[in-house]
Amino acid sequence: MSVIIELPEAEPFSGKSVSVSFAQRETIREISGKKLPLQVLSNLLWAANGFNRKDGPFGTGGRTAASASNSQEIDVYLAMQEGFYLYDALQHRLMPVLDEDLRSYAIGKRQPWNASNAPLHIIYIADVDRLIHTSGYQEPGLQDPEVQKSYYFVDTGIIAGNVYLFASSQGLASWFHNCDREGLSEKLKLRHDQRVLFGQTVGYPA
Repeated sequence: MSVIIELPEAEPFSGKSVSVSFAQRETIREISGKKLPLQVLSNLLWAANGFNRKDGPFGTGGRTAASASNSQEIDVYLAMQEGFYLYDALQHRLMPVLDEDLRSYAIGKRQPWNASNAPLHIIYIADVDRLIHTSGYQEPGLQDPEVQKSYYFVDTGIIAGNVYLFASSQGLASWFHNCDREGLSEKLKLRHDQRVLFGQTVGYPA
């Protein structure tokens, strides 16, 4: 079984300014197989949905991405050649889930681009139980499946936007896309209240 990957502490990263990063943000589907250095991966995951302050809303730590009632219901998984991992944002490390290369599942069966050899595929999975039982404001709509859906889709988009902006600032390629939801759900043996949502591939431009 793969081992825990302790990420180096996220550090201030140089790169393009925010305004230039916005101006040059784009979807790049042609991605090389060159691996990301561990420090770049660390910075990327922290920017995506890491903890950026101890005193966040409702007495908990704050994240770089907002979520409904601070439910923090979106889990960030990584499909890499080495295996499939869960990003533990609190400890800033990668927890092994499966000792298997699931990058082809991350791309999905109907994608016209074959980027399965890219080094990193992010998989966004919603934990609906956290929406229902959030320690934040118990909004009545959080019990409604349709409202839940609207929230976890929006919250995923916020994280994906952070990834896009980070990639643009660092000269990396990024592509937000569908994935093999059914295949991943079966492989990961997800609970009934977990939802595979989307994938996002990151790497160096080919």
